[in-house]
Amino acid sequence: MSLNTDDDDENDDEHEHDRETTPGINETMLLKLIACNVFQREACHCLARTPHTLDVEFTELGEHAHSATLRERLQGRIDAAETCGKRYDAVLLLFGLCGNATVGLAARATPLVLPRAHDCCTILLGSRAKYNEHFAANPSTPFSSNGYLERGDYFLRVGEQGVGEVRSGDAFAAMVEQYGAENARMIWETMHPESRKDRPHRAVYIDIPETAQAARAESFRAKAEAEGWAYERLEGSLRLIRKLIDAEWDAADFLVVEPGQRIAGVYDFEEIVRAEGTKDPESLSLKTEA
Repeated sequence: MSLNTDDDDENDDEHEHDRETTPGINETMLLKLIACNVFQREACHCLARTPHTLDVEFTELGEHAHSATLRERLQGRIDAAETCGKRYDAVLLLFGLCGNATVGLAARATPLVLPRAHDCCTILLGSRAKYNEHFAANPSTPFSSNGYLERGDYFLRVGEQGVGEVRSGDAFAAMVEQYGAENARMIWETMHPESRKDRPHRAVYIDIPETAQAARAESFRAKAEAEGWAYERLEGSLRLIRKLIDAEWDAADFLVVEPGQRIAGVYDFEEIVRAEGTKDPESLSLKTEA
């Protein structure tokens, strides 16, 4: 899919700065994008404005219910991109850690690129700084978005066991897996004493102006208040999605996994993911099990 129209967004000064300072940004690239369809509207908005040529596949939001299965399917799509006869400059993953679904994914002969994000919350907000401001102290705060409401009966983000469960952020989830729920909660509260303060239970709706749907935001507000949650709207941003699609992959916001490497989880609030392994495409041949 070749989408070459001018970017008419006059409000994103930071994006324009990134475009001017990213090496090679004027070169047209052939890219493969694999994205969760919770971002479908936002990704399409950015695809229509990028100078690059992208082939796109969307996965179903419901596939997040089982991270191991999603990981297997993502690796299968990555491998298929390697053998389809096209020479992609990179395979882009519009995912965060997503319950460890991206941990272990391997770059064969083509680099992988993904945002440094725990889950879709950071991507919808547009930066780790905004995620840390609103969620770091309380990573189990439930949130939703236009895409969540559009792509299924998801009032809040789904958990590992399926629809209806509120899933904690991946940093907290890693502690639960290692120490158990009760011990993890005690450790987290020791590390983040502000999380123990009494405050209303809040449910956050992340609303991106370019793709906002007022009816869905109102539907979320009504459901949240009916269930006793304090409704909060946060304005989201296309920043990370646009930078991923426009090949503006600075190390602060994105991980580039070179051929021969795999994605590893870090589970902090800054690096989040890193690449591990030798930069040798032969070491991760398509004939080798992922």
